[in-house]
Amino acid sequence: MLAGRNLFGYNLRMDLSIVIPAYEESSKIARDVEMAASFLQHHSFTGEVIVVDDASRDKTAEAAGAVKVPEAVTLKVIRYEQHRGKGYAVRKGMTDSKGEYAMFADSGSCVPYEDTMRGLDLLMNGACDIAHGSRKMRGCHIERPQSLYRRTCSRMFHWFVIHYVGVPAEFTDTQCGFKMYRGHVARQLYAECITDGFTFDIEVIMRALKRGYKIKEFPLDWSCDRDTRLSPTRSSWAVLRELLKIKRALSNAQ
Repeated sequence: MLAGRNLFGYNLRMDLSIVIPAYEESSKIARDVEMAASFLQHHSFTGEVIVVDDASRDKTAEAAGAVKVPEAVTLKVIRYEQHRGKGYAVRKGMTDSKGEYAMFADSGSCVPYEDTMRGLDLLMNGACDIAHGSRKMRGCHIERPQSLYRRTCSRMFHWFVIHYVGVPAEFTDTQCGFKMYRGHVARQLYAECITDGFTFDIEVIMRALKRGYKIKEFPLDWSCDRDTRLSPTRSSWAVLRELLKIKRALSNAQ
């Protein structure tokens, strides 16, 4: 691994895995890979960018694989033939990761990769085992917000997972697609998970708390990507079924 100096001025030796789940993102994925690789190179980090193509019908995998990355960065493209969902894609990437630290970031570059340093600082200083980006805490800068409809759905979902699933109310933004972990923690938790869809974040949080792992949030600079694959209207029943499944699974877990 290469020695580097991060934004906080101290030396570090580290290896970071960046997982990018993607479904029909052929128009965006090359830029996502370029930005992730550029971030690793800028900070002299060795690491890997893992794109997981969730059975896209377009050229997502081909576009990702065509990107030229720096020598210190490994690019992996994983593709499978049956569409499984974002949770499965992230799980596939995380369990395949090799980094001392591992993170996932949604396609679309809604968050600048420099914000990764805020979460890594928490992890490296021992403040937590898992660092979650949040769009809803003090210190955030929101360049382009979600629509009122999506904000309303998000508040309803947040209320439900607190009062029904038991997620601690201190977590302001469970569904933000910018999260990082100590590498061994990520691989352990994701190997246990069963949720293939969008609510996988809830299962990971609850399993982490059961194991005594500490989670902290940090503020993000964020701009909404309106070209999203999640439709609250079409996905509401699937989300409810997943949450019921998560609650049953965790109730039966030792």
